[in-house]
Amino acid sequence: MHRNIMLILLIAIVSPLVTAAPQTQRVTMRDGVKLATDVYQPEGDGPWPVIFLRFPYNKTSVAGMGMEANKLGFVFVAQDTRGRFASEGENLPFDADGQAESKRDGFDTAEWIAKQPWCNGRIGTWGGSAGAITQYLLAGTGQANIVSQFMAVGTPSLFRDSIYRGGIFRAAMVEDWLRETKFEPRALDLWTKNYPLTQYWLDREIVSRYGKVNAAGMHVGGWFDIFAQATLDAFVGYQTQGGPGAKGKQKLIMGPWTHGVLADKAGDLSFPGATTTPGDVHDLWKWFAATLKGQANGILDAPAVTYYTMGAVGEDGAPGNQWRSAAAWPPVKTQSRTLYLSADHKAAFEPPSESGSLGYRSDPANPVPSIGGYELTIPAGPKDQRPIESRDDVLVFTTEPLPVSMEVTGNAIARVKISSDAPDTDLIVRLCDVYPDGRSINICEGALRLSLREGLDRQVWLKSGEPVSVEVKLWPTSMIFNRGHRLRVHIASSSCRALEPNRQNGLSPRTGDTRIANNSVLLGKEASCLLLPVAEGK
Repeated sequence: MHRNIMLILLIAIVSPLVTAAPQTQRVTMRDGVKLATDVYQPEGDGPWPVIFLRFPYNKTSVAGMGMEANKLGFVFVAQDTRGRFASEGENLPFDADGQAESKRDGFDTAEWIAKQPWCNGRIGTWGGSAGAITQYLLAGTGQANIVSQFMAVGTPSLFRDSIYRGGIFRAAMVEDWLRETKFEPRALDLWTKNYPLTQYWLDREIVSRYGKVNAAGMHVGGWFDIFAQATLDAFVGYQTQGGPGAKGKQKLIMGPWTHGVLADKAGDLSFPGATTTPGDVHDLWKWFAATLKGQANGILDAPAVTYYTMGAVGEDGAPGNQWRSAAAWPPVKTQSRTLYLSADHKAAFEPPSESGSLGYRSDPANPVPSIGGYELTIPAGPKDQRPIESRDDVLVFTTEPLPVSMEVTGNAIARVKISSDAPDTDLIVRLCDVYPDGRSINICEGALRLSLREGLDRQVWLKSGEPVSVEVKLWPTSMIFNRGHRLRVHIASSSCRALEPNRQNGLSPRTGDTRIANNSVLLGKEASCLLLPVAEGK
């Protein structure tokens, strides 16, 4: 969603930036609102295929993209989304970009483009972050002329793991982004009062509409990106459930990146070769030449999945830290290995001999600070977690040093049996890589508001002292834990400012006084554990 990702993408593909002279149109939407739309048209006789961008960061900032597209034989169309810069309408993010019948700005604009004499009927969409979100929402409308998409770090669902994560409001990212981009102040109120998963959000996601998508797609994401899970979900949804033009015609790139893709450093670590993807899989011009013009340039022959497997940084001979490719996701055969958690704060692949429990107090007035992770406006990525590991409200479980390296690729699943004396509380589970020097580096994590344990569309309150068993899906990773390293698991009930603390009072979010929750995690063979997708033979 952040403007920086768009600037990074532009720097990577258009250098130097050249200003073109577009024709500015005011395209009328179904409710009469007019959206400012710049059309960059090549010299000569058309019609041509079209590359189409809709985003909230000012269409004039992509003039260089328009010039480059024209040189390569594409019309380029850039539009200010509703209420932004030169466009009319209420300045609410993504409000008119989805499936609501009264406002479908992406669909209406694509319909307009398809009828223009300079369009040959084939439209590709492009953009990063917010510009990827508008693409996903447009694809879900089933507009017939959208046959190709290039989407970097976006999400096909605003509610699931995006504005909320496991039903927990992503306070730092959302509040800072809305303020910095100067959306209407009531946008925050609209997003927080539509809770939990209401029709408002269902109109702004495509997870049940993948069958309407008819476009070949390139999906680019990062292991520490704010939309890491969403990027994989979209790729798999398009690839396995898409319409005839989409199913089996998707590509995925996952690097060791935060929201600023194509960077060597993420958080505290610099990953070797992180910016050097193999071949030309990230080349958007080759992508559009192949998918819009039918050029046989090899990009469609590349493997469906290109991903970076991380490893220990700064250790000679450590396995990992390399690009790989695969035909599908998950990319390798894995076996689920159970990492048991015990009351002596140990984690092991052998079940503990005794059961037990560990308790902690979750105080919304004194939440666990966020360090690194999937963030946008606060320091993100893999960072040393030791500053929070001595807190009484963070349960820490650690293995012995690994005798051999171990690859984890996919989604780890935490099974946690927990009780609370409050009607609601949150559950944060984190997997860390502990270096021999003691650094404890976060690799992946998951979150869940326990009142939503039976579904994101309904709240079911906890009964005081009555244990519940829940599953928390940690976000995806591909990581080789080196020999001599330890695995470490955190269990907590807050991570602030990343996630807004649960008031734990059994009321709607942001209402009523906060209360302290006394939580207890049950441990032992049949209680709490982590299921790790371990690569076979690794």
